[in-house]
Amino acid sequence: MSYDYIVIGAGSAGCAVVSRLTEDANNKVLLLEAGGPDEEDGIHIPAAFPNLFKTPFDWAYETTEQPGLNGRKEFMPRGRVFGGTSSINAMIYQRGAPSDYDGWAEMGNEGWGYEDVLPYFKKAMNQERGESDTHATGGPINVADLRDPNPLSEAMVDAAKEQGYPLTSDFNEDQVGFGLYQVTQKNGMRCSAAVGYLHPALGRENLTAIPQAQVTKLNFDGNRCASVTYIKDGETHTAEVSKEVIVSAGAINSPQLLMLSGIGPKEHLAAHGIETVMDLPGVGENLQDHCMAPVAYHVTQPITLAHAESEEQVAKLTEEGKGMLTSNIGEAGGFLKIDPDAAAPELQFHFGPTWFIDHGFGNPEGDGMTMLPGLVGTKSVGSIKLNSADPTDAPAIDPNFLGDERDLNVIVEGVKIARKIMNSIIFDEYRGDEYLPGPDVQSDEEIAEFARNYTQTIYHPVGTCKMGNDPMAVVNDRLQVHGVTGLRVADASIMPTIVNANTNNPSIMIGEKCADLVMTGM
Repeated sequence: MSYDYIVIGAGSAGCAVVSRLTEDANNKVLLLEAGGPDEEDGIHIPAAFPNLFKTPFDWAYETTEQPGLNGRKEFMPRGRVFGGTSSINAMIYQRGAPSDYDGWAEMGNEGWGYEDVLPYFKKAMNQERGESDTHATGGPINVADLRDPNPLSEAMVDAAKEQGYPLTSDFNEDQVGFGLYQVTQKNGMRCSAAVGYLHPALGRENLTAIPQAQVTKLNFDGNRCASVTYIKDGETHTAEVSKEVIVSAGAINSPQLLMLSGIGPKEHLAAHGIETVMDLPGVGENLQDHCMAPVAYHVTQPITLAHAESEEQVAKLTEEGKGMLTSNIGEAGGFLKIDPDAAAPELQFHFGPTWFIDHGFGNPEGDGMTMLPGLVGTKSVGSIKLNSADPTDAPAIDPNFLGDERDLNVIVEGVKIARKIMNSIIFDEYRGDEYLPGPDVQSDEEIAEFARNYTQTIYHPVGTCKMGNDPMAVVNDRLQVHGVTGLRVADASIMPTIVNANTNNPSIMIGEKCADLVMTGM
């Protein structure tokens, strides 16, 4: 079977690409997704997302041993389901600082400055607050205020103000400060890329969407991507393409697929017996991620999300679209500059009215609250490598967490600020004993050691098929893979540098822009 376009991966960017391409009835589109449909109720109930980790909806990756984390391997969930990671994430609506995108443009990526990409952010969204210079209505992704924020989250914002930090009501207009996060939810339920983009597109006759179909290879006729090979129900299939293949498999799987198909560092491919189609040394390099450490306290009142699954809360969700189950867990937070000369804040805070330690797997019993200072001005850079030529083998993922001493210093400062906020007078009626880092951890050296032992990903890997024109670039500013034709990459892997905020909506923006580039023949 032949198609005009084949899109690999139904994640945040892929859903946007598929939706926009199929708006033209003349485009015959095939979507291949390694995971299944997003039919499980737990996907759509916001507070349930940690329960999706290490399930069939998650690739459940693990990093290599991280020297910066005292040799620990770090769990790295990635969505394996319609919607990709937008179906298992914390739904925080962020874009990052304008200087992030202007920096991309300054590297020679024409059309990727903030003013260039803002229309695509706006096209993607339905802002419940209404339209403004930076927001729009009518788009597929619903952006809402939390319907029922926890009193602890509201107290955290008040506590930040008590400590002299600024407040902001819109992190996408004024990033510095603290406040409640907006979320990609509608009527208290998750509005993933699948809900917003893919579900409406599935009814179109020109779209064939195949779940549980893992693509194993891109096939080339000369230097043109002519077909893709995939496994479905244990059988191998090939689908031909007349125009373009768009790889939207994410920052881990996109470079893996390119390398398995012969596009990547020649010596690395040869070591695994893979014939080189195009020697691109940057494939799999430039991996950047955000990471955070938990500052956690016992709570003396039964108001935390430990009680979210009670009959009362289930009824609140089903009858009113409110209650604890509408929580995205990371309800509040903020951004601060550590270096006053930094172009944008390097430190982000996520606050959860519950325990959130080791992705939830390390939570103690009872009521707790967690503030997670996180590094978003990442300096450490890692890589994705093949472990073997077997497409079903997970790649070697090395984010090099805290490999750069400057990153560790930001986390240490963040822990001190989080403690300061959590020990505000406003929290006195709620706060019990400090659980982490613990009262014995006080000096910068002790906090640094704590950070190495407890820091975890914020789930934002990017950069492994970076956009640019330098020798390590994988795609050009039209997202076309260098040296071949008929092949683009559209997902977080194309970011030359990581944005300083949650990466889901930037990924959707990339999908929107890619579709526009394809449709306009760029």
